[in-house]
Amino acid sequence: MDFISPGYITLILIVAAGIILGKIKLFGFSLDVAGVLFIALILGHFGYFVPNDFLQLGLLLFVFTIGMQAGPGFFDAFRKHGRQLVLVSFLIMASTAIVAFFLNHFLGIDPNLGVGLFAGALTSTPGLAAIIEISDSPLAPIGYGVAYPIGIIGVILLLNLLPKILRVDLKKEEENYIKSVKEDFPDVVGRTFKIDNPNIHAKTLAEIELRKITGCIATRVFHKDNAFTPSADSKIYKEDLIRLVGTEENLKKAVFLFGTPVKENIPLSKEYDIRWILVTNKKVVNKHYREISLPSYYNARVAKIKRSGVEITPSANSCFRFGDRVLVAGEKNNLTKVSRLLGNDDKKLSETDLLPVFLGILGGILLGMIQIPFFGLFTINLGNTGGALIAGLVLSKIGKTGPVIWSLSGSANQLIKQLGLLLFLATIGTQAGAELVDTIQQYGFKLIGVALILMLIPILSGVILGHYIFKINFLTLMGIITGTMTSTPGLGVIQEKSSSNAAPVAYASVYPIALVLVIIFSQLLLSFSW
Repeated sequence: MDFISPGYITLILIVAAGIILGKIKLFGFSLDVAGVLFIALILGHFGYFVPNDFLQLGLLLFVFTIGMQAGPGFFDAFRKHGRQLVLVSFLIMASTAIVAFFLNHFLGIDPNLGVGLFAGALTSTPGLAAIIEISDSPLAPIGYGVAYPIGIIGVILLLNLLPKILRVDLKKEEENYIKSVKEDFPDVVGRTFKIDNPNIHAKTLAEIELRKITGCIATRVFHKDNAFTPSADSKIYKEDLIRLVGTEENLKKAVFLFGTPVKENIPLSKEYDIRWILVTNKKVVNKHYREISLPSYYNARVAKIKRSGVEITPSANSCFRFGDRVLVAGEKNNLTKVSRLLGNDDKKLSETDLLPVFLGILGGILLGMIQIPFFGLFTINLGNTGGALIAGLVLSKIGKTGPVIWSLSGSANQLIKQLGLLLFLATIGTQAGAELVDTIQQYGFKLIGVALILMLIPILSGVILGHYIFKINFLTLMGIITGTMTSTPGLGVIQEKSSSNAAPVAYASVYPIALVLVIIFSQLLLSFSW
């Protein structure tokens, strides 16, 4: 077996064998990426190791790309439901940490092993990464390895049983969620009006203050057998047809201005077109629509914005974001020019620019060095892990700094994140494997019992807080719980029961909060260990 002794060969073998192990399903359960950790523990027990440099590189890539992925959704959710999300996630995490603290103390479990059980029960690999930075002990990965499968299996079983135990109608919860989403993001639709208001005859769209009064956008006007894209200076006349785009609420306001909607369609002239255009030109990213002024320069109008799967009604204050798809109406020649201006290059969207990744990670490392006072009692720092996470969140929200676009395509983000996680698990697993057998012999079934309790606490506390106290939509609550526990398999269980995006949105919103909290509570558990 000497041929696998070199560290890089050990790494390759662990990752390959771990991925194969992770794909094996028994009773619908699989280890997934944790298979790499278990293979690493076994080889580590027999004396094989992966160089420690792979550990730091892996965890930095992993955590930074998590921040990049969750950033925009995190800040949007924080603005709308920030207090409630943070409070519920904080209380779930705090209750689990408090129970972990007392269990570790009264059962005489080593603090490093106990904090590993805490991270493993929450299935939080970034939490383990933070613990490794704080403590040089190999016991934390062992505790994580014991608690991790219990955390995964327990969450899957409980989430399947909870709706039945609590007698929750998931279909009704789904309907309630869809209704609430439409209140926040109303559907953007188009409707044609025949102008019968004599008071606006021969007036321009600017004079009647169309956008200010109705909130709608005029995309087409049909006047004397001629269809065209209107500008602010375009005049409209009685008996003209006008096509407006907006929410149902906005279109109701348009009735008072123009009259009753009609079923007639405005025929498209040969020169007129409507097309979706992809924003990939770095020069327009982060610029407001009013700065680009498509109506003035190209006689074209943006009717809809599609960003992260959500359709948004544009306004003058809207900004172009890298990867946006915008629906633009106008003359064909002008739309060709608009396409060139905005980029419309699918290849650029799929290209992976690694400069933002490594610049962002460098900034995260510097941020993680800052010492933060904690109520005057002691100071903590986010470390490389927390710093990289915060950097990813903030930079992805900023979007662009000079020529640098703080963005990655979904496939590129997933690839780098997965690579980082595999490097981290393979390295830390071999380090922990050397102590695995001795630790299990010392503590026995005590570790399994603690792991079971720590798996139950966040679910039970989440149900009590979210379902009975805050009356949160049950699907959203399940997303909050799985997000706080960073349990992707748990999220998959909810997705099988509902086609809505209630749970995924809550999961993505809480996930970065949970990552920060688990880092803080892990440091507190070690700092206050008796």
